[in-house]
Order: sequence, then C-alpha cells, then structure tokens
Amino acid sequence: MRPHCTLHVCVLLAAILAGTAAPASVSNHDAAELKSRLTPVGAERGGNADGTIPAWTGGVTAAPGYVSGAPRPDPFSADKPLFSITAHNFRDYEDKLPEGAKALFAKYPDYAMNIYPSHRSAAAPDWVYENVFRNAIRAHAAPEGIAYGVEDAVGGIPFPIPKNGFEAMWNHLLAFWGAAREVSVSTYVVPLGGAAEKTSTYKEVADFPYYYQGATPDSFGAYYFKTLHLAVAPPARAGEGYLNWQPINIRRGNFTAWRLVPGEHRVRKAPGISYDVPDIDSAGFVSLDEYYNFFGGLDRYDFKLVGKKEMYIPYNNNRLYARPVNEVLGRTHANPEDLRYELHRVWVVDGTLAPGAHDIVAHRRLYLDEDSWMAVYSDSWDDAGRLWKFGQATMYLMPDVPAIIVGSQFVYDLQLGGYAYSFAFNGEAAYRVTAPHPATLFTPDSLSARSVR
Repeated sequence: MRPHCTLHVCVLLAAILAGTAAPASVSNHDAAELKSRLTPVGAERGGNADGTIPAWTGGVTAAPGYVSGAPRPDPFSADKPLFSITAHNFRDYEDKLPEGAKALFAKYPDYAMNIYPSHRSAAAPDWVYENVFRNAIRAHAAPEGIAYGVEDAVGGIPFPIPKNGFEAMWNHLLAFWGAAREVSVSTYVVPLGGAAEKTSTYKEVADFPYYYQGATPDSFGAYYFKTLHLAVAPPARAGEGYLNWQPINIRRGNFTAWRLVPGEHRVRKAPGISYDVPDIDSAGFVSLDEYYNFFGGLDRYDFKLVGKKEMYIPYNNNRLYARPVNEVLGRTHANPEDLRYELHRVWVVDGTLAPGAHDIVAHRRLYLDEDSWMAVYSDSWDDAGRLWKFGQATMYLMPDVPAIIVGSQFVYDLQLGGYAYSFAFNGEAAYRVTAPHPATLFTPDSLSARSVR
C-alpha cells in the first residue's frame, strides 16, 4: 500500500504519537489543488489507470421525479453485476478487501459480494465546497491537541489534504449529512444460529450546528451534533427518550447526554455516544463508539494515516432500503443479493491504543471513502490480537441534498458469531434532511416534555 499524500511528505511524527499536532492549515498553493487535480473535498479527480474507477465529474445532484419525504429511488437500477467474489475466489481479490470481509468469506461458504460498475456519485452543495476550501487554509488542531479538538473550521470537512490519521478521522466525524434530519430507525440483532429480532425502533431528530448554512467557526457553538431519540418499540420501552450532544473539543465540552425512562418522571444523565459503552439496543454486538463505524472521542488511540488504496466497498445501496428486513437479514450474515459493492479509493487509518489508554478494542482500522470521507468499513482487534468485530456501512445516496451517507450499518462478531443491523430504515419513514430545528428542542426540558407515553 503506498501513501498518497505526495503534497505533504513531511509528517510531524512526534506530534502524532503524542496526540497533538502543529496548526494544520495548508498553503494557498496546496489548497489550489482542490480546484484542479483534486475534487473540492480532496479526492483524486481522475479515475484509475485501467478505467475501473471513473473520474469524478460532480457526483449525482438531481433526482428526477423525487418527492420530498418519499423513499429515494436507485438511480443505477439498470446496472448488472460485473462479477461476484465468493468463498471460492476471494483470495484472488484479498488486496482489495478488509480483514473482516476476508474472515466472513473464510467462515461462511455462502457469503458473497456482488461487484457492480463504479459510480462516483458523492456530491455536496456548493456552499459546503466553499467552506472546505476555506477550512483547508485555516483549520488546525485545538491547543489541547488534535486528538481532542479542531478550531477555525465550519460547514465542511476541516482537512481535505490530511497530514495524519487524526486529521483524516476528524474528516469522518465532520462529514456532511445535511444540516438536520428526521428519521425513524430500528436495530435488529441476529444471534448465532438464531432468527432476527427487532430490539428497538426510535424516532430521531438531529441537528448538525457545524453545518448550519451561514455559520462561522465562532458561531456554531461548542457542539457539532445534537440528537434526540424517542423510542416507539418494543412496547415496554415506548416513551423512552435520549438526548446527546457531541463536542467539537472534548477537553472543553463533555460528551453530554440525558435519558428519560417512563415511570421515573425525570431526566437522568446518561453515557454520551462515545467510547466503549455497550449500546443497550444491540445485545452486546455494538459499542457506542462503533456508531457510523466510529463515533466520539479520538483521544484513546494513536491514529496513523496508512495511505490510500483501491477497495471493493458498499456503495449506492438505495435498493437495499426498499427490501423487507426479513429478506435482508440472513441467519449468519446479510443477504448478498441485497447489497451492492463497487471499486473505489479509500484512505486507510490505523488506530492503536494510546499509552495509558484502555478500550475493549485494542486496535481498529478504518477505511474512509475518498469522495465523502465517511468510514465504509471498520476492522477491530481485541487485546489478544484476535480479529473480533467487522463493521460495514451501506452508503445511501441522496441526490436531492446532494449527499451520500453511511446509512444503515452491519456489525459482525467474528469470534462468537452473530451480528447487528442498526440505523435501519427499511420499511420505515423516509430519511428526511430538514431545515435546522429550534435550539430549545435539544434540551433536557424538551426531552422530559416530549417523552411521555
């Protein structure tokens, strides 16, 4: 694997090891690459040498006939698979596969990946691109260190020409989902050899103050993401509520969360969405920092930017969301016929525990799509060096925004067997990108008032 950042061959290694970095703004000369050789978010504008990855020409920014609030159609429904990777031939493609996928091929004879033509469909509004360009020459690590926060960035990824793994991970955390959303999502668990079980359904209202159009680095506040969950199933949990705030600087702002349980009639403090706290909805398969393949604080790990490579990744999976869940979820893994994979370039980021840090995942590897900066895969190892978990996004295309997002996620336990399917909106209300909500919505008082049976 060859590192790709030829513009920046001098990495501040000592700063990375310490979880800190010098101000990371690039020169105006280097930033100009975002308007020529690179796309507005820092991906390679050109295709690959053999044409299997096309050039980026602006992404998909139109959805003819789409009605707001309706399920988004699959713009590539006419495509046919080019070939399939199976348990019999996966060794021929292993240089383009994550470790977790290779483990599934080795474990399950019927596991497969259907490979389709590649479409570089990722896009964002022009105002986001303008912010990314400004961020490139002004964004930098917080004084406390890059592991703890970033400053002078807003409305776009902060580091389109990353110098280290922490900058790449901040791009993932601050990738574009829209300014706000409303969605109804469910979590399903498939234990080893068992049947799929829905463990929760909740309505989510979420805002990304970092992406409020017209915001400045000083105006969006101390929290880049706020979310309110209102449980509707199972019946025993209907009326539960959860409120979470994600800080842009974890030394100055805490991961702050509150929970309301019906019958208690008051709001209690709760774990924020970060670190290795078990997700109560996923029966032990998922920790809170595995949302979106990685979420929350970066400070427990030393993140290294390994480089860029071509991989077969889940992409443009709108068809998946039209499928009934009982078809998608097989007894040992997702139904291969419902998933689409394409060849794309990804940034590879390796995270090992920082000195003195503790986490149930001792080593994790993230694969970030070059066109969106979202993590499409995660490989996780335990403290004995055994490959333990494998997470994969599905990548949901929203041309009307425009954006492509992580979408629903699978997390496999490769040691015990079984898996979880989370943030699933198959058969639920459509994923809606909305205008920002009133700030008063994301308060403990609002949680208490809205979470009533």
